[in-house]
Amino acid sequence: MPFKLDANGNIVTQEIGGQKLPVFVHPDGKEAPFDADSTISTIGRLNGEAKSHRERAEAAEGQLKGFAGITDPAAALKALSLVKNLDEKNLIAAGDRDKAVTEAVKSVEEKYAPIVKERDDLQGQLNNHLIGGVFSGSKFIAENFAAGGPAGVEIARALFANKFKVENGKLVAKGPDGQPIYSRTRHGELADGEEALQILVDSYPHKAHLLKGSGASGGGAQGGGGQGGKRTYTRAQFDALPPAERMTVSQAVGKGEAALTD
Repeated sequence: MPFKLDANGNIVTQEIGGQKLPVFVHPDGKEAPFDADSTISTIGRLNGEAKSHRERAEAAEGQLKGFAGITDPAAALKALSLVKNLDEKNLIAAGDRDKAVTEAVKSVEEKYAPIVKERDDLQGQLNNHLIGGVFSGSKFIAENFAAGGPAGVEIARALFANKFKVENGKLVAKGPDGQPIYSRTRHGELADGEEALQILVDSYPHKAHLLKGSGASGGGAQGGGGQGGKRTYTRAQFDALPPAERMTVSQAVGKGEAALTD
């Protein structure tokens, strides 16, 4: 990923949270500020997690060495159970005991089945609420979707809600490849709902039919509404767009679907 350079060959920076950060140009032409401190911190954390996973794996492998030669775990467990029953000199009673345990477990499961179902239903409702909040509270949908109000929210949710999951209590968005979507600005961190939604829309093959005006989307699409529903862009906003989006806006201007202002 190259840094963005101005006409004098200097690295272009963008102020984020009081810091001036260099701007990276991604392979797809998208531009995003690069926070080196955050990236280094994330890499250190991930290295620590990798070390912890490796140590646990090594410990597990050490424990498994004691079971070398056992090719059928189920048969081994059954044999241990028989030996235990032999020690107790109660083989016949053991069969009755196992039946009693099975019936007791079944009774408990039946008793608490409604509670388990209620818990699962509530968890499902909570997950739907978390996912629905991405769309109902989206500023991106409100400002950029051609269908305004609730209609835009319903369209976005119908198209992209299945890309969001709640895992370990956290909202995770996944791209068309099934992999988690990571932030373009908080490198190494998962994208939040709003940013993930913008990335999903930007990769949607029919996004031009979803969005106002030229169909520009993502973090660089900052043009406002103009007369007759046209999107208007100041010269500064146009210059700040990635190359691919500048081409799209230029084509829209040529068709009268957008306008440039000083």
